[in-house]
Amino acid sequence: MDTGTHIVMGIALGGLATLDPAVHQDPVLFNAVLAGTILGSQAPDFDTVLKLRNNASYLRNHRGITHSIPAVILWGLAISLLLYVLVPEINFLHLWLWTFGAVVLHVFVDVFNAYGTQAYRPFTRRWVAYGFINTFDPFIFTMNAIGIVLWLIGLEPGPTFAVIYAILVLYYVKRYLDKRRIIKQVKEKIPDAQIIATSPTMKQAFWRVAITAPDRFYVGKVENWQLRIIDEFERKPLPDNELIEVAREDKNIAAFLSFSPVFTWEVNMYDDFTELRLIDLRYHNSAQHYPFKAVVQIDDNNQIMSSYTGWIFSEQKLQRKLVTDDNPSAL
Repeated sequence: MDTGTHIVMGIALGGLATLDPAVHQDPVLFNAVLAGTILGSQAPDFDTVLKLRNNASYLRNHRGITHSIPAVILWGLAISLLLYVLVPEINFLHLWLWTFGAVVLHVFVDVFNAYGTQAYRPFTRRWVAYGFINTFDPFIFTMNAIGIVLWLIGLEPGPTFAVIYAILVLYYVKRYLDKRRIIKQVKEKIPDAQIIATSPTMKQAFWRVAITAPDRFYVGKVENWQLRIIDEFERKPLPDNELIEVAREDKNIAAFLSFSPVFTWEVNMYDDFTELRLIDLRYHNSAQHYPFKAVVQIDDNNQIMSSYTGWIFSEQKLQRKLVTDDNPSAL
């Protein structure tokens, strides 16, 4: 989820913690728990600082090890111990339980986005992306915000957030059923579909779909619960040649390949270099464009000249990135 949603969920969990008698009866413990749930709700995303390095590092690591099972345990302990050192008279067990719960909730809600996380690491490094909740869901954010406002005007936070989170559980079930409805439509239209990647948007009845079949990729949109196939590509593996071997050593290409399960590619040859473009098919936008891609330019001596991976919405911006970003970019 986005940062704003994680913040309001952290505050909401702090309010819900007042249902715990130990927290409800001790104002000092409550303040520590509230601090713990807010920090815990943000902790797994501290890897966002990798953006300061480059997009490749961010892409390969964001929602990776920081969202893993060992990291979730460590985040809860580290934050709780820090707060306990500052306020040693509080009940550490209850502080840890609610702080740990905030970290778990953060990772839990992230697995339902199309982006996903490596939440089952170290048992597996695969990305877990159930794809039926948008990264920013207006309903989820609004329900948490309403609870906070009701708390501020005097309602008891525990019962208030208990009701709100019961509603949100039903909402998650509803969105799961929405996804099943879309998958059913896809299978009716493309019976040999193997993998169906769904990407919900902020609009309830508008989804993006990327479909993998034995020999083709299909890109679809769901508008008002009607599926429409808008694009299709031949499913072809990257060639096994020297150019691709060199490209795979580039940090941006390697990051893209580690993250994007449904992509097409193209090779463009120029006078002094050859360019490989990898295009993620999951993120088609309203401008009939695939903005998430990786590009590498390799000279005639098979040396990497420049590369980039990330969100690009114009060819002019891409060319600026290729010129100004950290190059050469071999690992």
